[in-house]
Amino acid sequence: MTVEPRGGDDVLTDAGLLSPVRAGTPVEAAVSDLAWLQAMLDAESALARAQARLGTLPKSAATAIAAAAYTDRMDLRALALAARETANPVVGLVQALTRVVAEHDPAAAEYVHRGSTSQDVFDTGMMLVSARALRIVRADLARVERALAALAAEHRDTPMPGRTLALHAVPTTFGLKAAGWRQLVRDADARLAALLEDGLPVSLGGAAGTLAGYLEYARLDGAPPHGDPGEYLDELVAAFAEETGLARPVLPWHALRTPVADLAAALAFTAGALGKMAVDVQSLARTEVAEVAEPGPAGRGASSAMPHKRNPVLSTLIRSAALQVPVLAAGLTQCLVAEDERSAGVWHAEWQLLRECLRLVGGAAHTAVELAEGLDVHPARMRANLDLTGSQIVSERLAAVLTPRLGKPAARRLLTEAAASGRDLSLSPELAAHFTPAELTALCDPTTYPGAAAPLVNRALDGAP
Repeated sequence: MTVEPRGGDDVLTDAGLLSPVRAGTPVEAAVSDLAWLQAMLDAESALARAQARLGTLPKSAATAIAAAAYTDRMDLRALALAARETANPVVGLVQALTRVVAEHDPAAAEYVHRGSTSQDVFDTGMMLVSARALRIVRADLARVERALAALAAEHRDTPMPGRTLALHAVPTTFGLKAAGWRQLVRDADARLAALLEDGLPVSLGGAAGTLAGYLEYARLDGAPPHGDPGEYLDELVAAFAEETGLARPVLPWHALRTPVADLAAALAFTAGALGKMAVDVQSLARTEVAEVAEPGPAGRGASSAMPHKRNPVLSTLIRSAALQVPVLAAGLTQCLVAEDERSAGVWHAEWQLLRECLRLVGGAAHTAVELAEGLDVHPARMRANLDLTGSQIVSERLAAVLTPRLGKPAARRLLTEAAASGRDLSLSPELAAHFTPAELTALCDPTTYPGAAAPLVNRALDGAP
């Protein structure tokens, strides 16, 4: 028998049931509907304060607007339903905010949203939400980076098989692998830091990107005369940016979606950077490999059918996010193709895509902290796995040593035949004819063929170029 879900607003809550990577993580609250609503209210409040600083709005009105601009004064569900009539939530928000302001200061109510337009408020709110979420992500990335640095230093000389196209290649070290994960995390963090520094701008364009409404209201409200209207507008943009903590754009960007495309690119990269670590951990945690194991309390990763299993839950969650974010980011990037001075549908299509990118990346970064800080490394198993192919993992080295003696084609042919025999190369009669027993034993020791792994780790940890 099929049971239909009960009605009511409670069934509409996105609790993260289908997105466990971000369920219960700090970023979830930072990009929730309430957080988004508060960010838009913050934009309205900041705009009023900026206008008051320039003398085009009474300071008492700005104070009244700021005092009213809190989500507990709003009906979130009613605003969502009202947005169906206007295709964006700002129209209803402005009406609701105006009513709340009027209850306490009727004269201040006329200054709500003065000269502004919906997209200015929404886009500025979107940048505020993004900035707040990125700070959470960066804090988690910093912890991941520190944990991976510690792993790289501890295991700088821990030998393990290097694998290419899923097969043993040549020896490497776990320290170099961890240093590589760390470098990706650092690269991701640098991209997010650049966005927070100057890539998340306020939106101030007015009805069609000319800021005419702001200028006209400023004139009517007694702004000091300027020979160039751009002078006042520069002052307004600067004040608005300062009030919000966001950057100043060169031009209004209603239909110039560089900030969103840049966010999409940085978030996709961050998801991929964390995903690389996750997929490596999954591979190394395989039963037959068993070179690492995820941390976790008893019961985590349990199978519903197989009591013996302890699945790699953390890396699975991270990888799931890494596979989703680039797809969503592609949708954000295609929103660069926006018609006219404001799009009918392109701008609107960004909202959920961006929020989901922020949620997934935030969830992945938070999950990666636990994975990196608690990863259980098994050096003995790594060492044992180096011997699985009977010294074939150092065939490159043997070929290099034999080439000056036999020539490259003959050396390669000899090693190919020796490997095909299935014998350990250190016991190969084909090779014994060209080396003393001590020489062959030393050359076949995989732990003595790590290449430049150790200095590469040192370089990474020292920050050398």
